[in-house]
Parts: sequence; C-alpha cells; structure tokens
Amino acid sequence: MTDALTDEALHALKGNNAELFSAVYQAYAGPVLGYLTAKGVSDPEAITQDVFLAVLPRLDDIRGGAGGLRTFVFSVAHARMVDEHRKQSRAPEHHEFAPERDPRQAGSAESEAMGLLAPREVMKLLDYLGDDQREVLALRIVAGLTVEQVADIMGKSAGAVKQLQRRALMTLREHSVVKEYVSS
Repeated sequence: MTDALTDEALHALKGNNAELFSAVYQAYAGPVLGYLTAKGVSDPEAITQDVFLAVLPRLDDIRGGAGGLRTFVFSVAHARMVDEHRKQSRAPEHHEFAPERDPRQAGSAESEAMGLLAPREVMKLLDYLGDDQREVLALRIVAGLTVEQVADIMGKSAGAVKQLQRRALMTLREHSVVKEYVSS
C-alpha cells in the first residue's frame, strides 16, 4: 500500500505545523480508525483522536520520511489500543439496571395492606366511604395519580382532594378489619 504522503510532500510541509498536521490527519485518520475498530476498542473515534493528539507535538522529531511517519502513527495507535484493552480488563463489568431483578425492592405500605385484604373485604371497606372519598382513593392509590391530577379529573381543588383522602383513610382506619392489619 502506498502512503498518501510522500517524502517530498512531508519535506515541503516541514515548518508549517498546521498544514503538516492536517495532511497527516487526512492521510492516516481513516486507517487508524479502521485499525482500532478491528482491534475491538470500545470507542475507536475517541482513541483515534488521542493518537493524533500524541502525534502532533512529535511531528518535527520524526525520522525516516513518510514510512517513518506511518510507522510512528501506527505504533502510537497500537500503544493506545493496548492501554484501552488493559483498562477495560481492569474495569468492572457494566450491566444495565433491571428493576425486576433487584432484590432490595420493598412494596409500599398501601400495596402490602391491599395485598393482605381479600378483594371482597376491600369492597366492603369501600362501602363505608362516600362516593367522592372512594373516587379519590381509587385515583390516588390504585391509579397512582398526583393530588393535582385527581383535582383536575374531579373538578375540585387540590386542598379538597387532600381533605377527602385524609377523611377516607381515617374512616378506614377506624374500621375493625383495618385495625387488625394496622396493629400487626
């Protein structure tokens, strides 16, 4: 494979670091990126940039013409690839969080209480409540809506929804079936 940069082109660009670096980058960025990708580097674009950041200050020191430059660029790329693989081998494995597999979860008090009560008992308890109180509890606890969302749905103020919820829960606490579950 022939180098895109010839010895003559390098000699002509000597002393003009901006143009020299641009020419070196254009000639070798693609092949370096391909090399790093083929070697399994996790972020080959970032490592390619690191390679050229290391090459830039050394451009004046390179000997051997275009062949020496190519050898130097790929030796830096190889060293960065080895460093990246070592870093990856030392780092802990990253896994995406899966809430269903997290053993630290705990249910809410409402869901545990509702789980302890049979559906018929729940329906009996809800009979002790007024229509608005029953609706507020259904929207807040079962549907999981915010006070403001329930207020919008019911056409009431947020304060009225809070008051209805508080009174409904007080009524349920006073019922003997609920007292058994709350006290244990």
